[in-house]
Amino acid sequence: MSEKMKLLIAYDGSDCADAALEDLKRAGLPQAVEAHVMTVADVFVPPPLKEGIDDTFPMYVPEGVKRAHQRAERKLREAAAMAKRANEELKRVFPQWDVTDEALAESPAWAIVRKADEWKPDLIVVGAHGHSVFGGRLILGSISQRVLYEAPGSVRIARRRATEDDSPLRILVGVDNSEGSNVAVDAIFRRQWPQGTQVRLLAVVDTVMSITPDPSEPSVMKWIETENEENWDEVREIFQPAAEKLRTTGLDAAVMLRRGNPKDEVVNEAESWGADSIFVGAKGMRGIDRLLLGSVSAAVSARAHCSVEVVRPAP
Repeated sequence: MSEKMKLLIAYDGSDCADAALEDLKRAGLPQAVEAHVMTVADVFVPPPLKEGIDDTFPMYVPEGVKRAHQRAERKLREAAAMAKRANEELKRVFPQWDVTDEALAESPAWAIVRKADEWKPDLIVVGAHGHSVFGGRLILGSISQRVLYEAPGSVRIARRRATEDDSPLRILVGVDNSEGSNVAVDAIFRRQWPQGTQVRLLAVVDTVMSITPDPSEPSVMKWIETENEENWDEVREIFQPAAEKLRTTGLDAAVMLRRGNPKDEVVNEAESWGADSIFVGAKGMRGIDRLLLGSVSAAVSARAHCSVEVVRPAP
């Protein structure tokens, strides 16, 4: 990560986009942040008008083209005003941040992905629901999934906190002994969390689970039978080092085990426990070569009641 954490925020002026800005206060972000607010007007900008260049033989511009230009210009002005408003709100809440903004006419998903390719942020933040300036939806549905799949870095799909009390933050992490889940744990480890923050590492097991007993020899695999819960202590020990690592930063960290489908168990446990956010790796493995945090990360981000951060390794 660079000296300043780079944060790309997709903002569309909706209530959910405002909730995403509010959620940033609960994301454990550092004081040194370079934030860039991006508002996308989903409109087509026609070629420039050339009316009035030659008064002798003036070019005829159809009224439909004129209206299209006027409409696109109006939407871009609205987008610029929204981006500026988000910029001002971020500076009010995080006065130490370096915040910039921009507005452009583009397909929202690809504009976000292209900006991420160029600027290489450490984290992309989008609201769980939203709309483009033109109409339709900016974040939810195929656009959010496209950003989630195509963006080169980590993506946080933000939701409003269910309760606005002063209770400690609760973070649920999907773990499976893969590189992907280890990256998610590391992301939490590097953040700055308020005192009393609780972290639960959730491992969803099936009948068997593969592990690497010796990290120096990743080719050596061991299989643990998890059908019998007497073996769960052995599974729990796999994840204890990660919990201990988080505890060194003052976090209240513990391991949880559940049996079932990860897509369901992660979402259900987060809701029943009252998690404020879920962290998952972009991909991982569970059981006999089955994806845990590939398709699971997309399913969890779409179905969870709270914010979901899908973590990718830093480039």
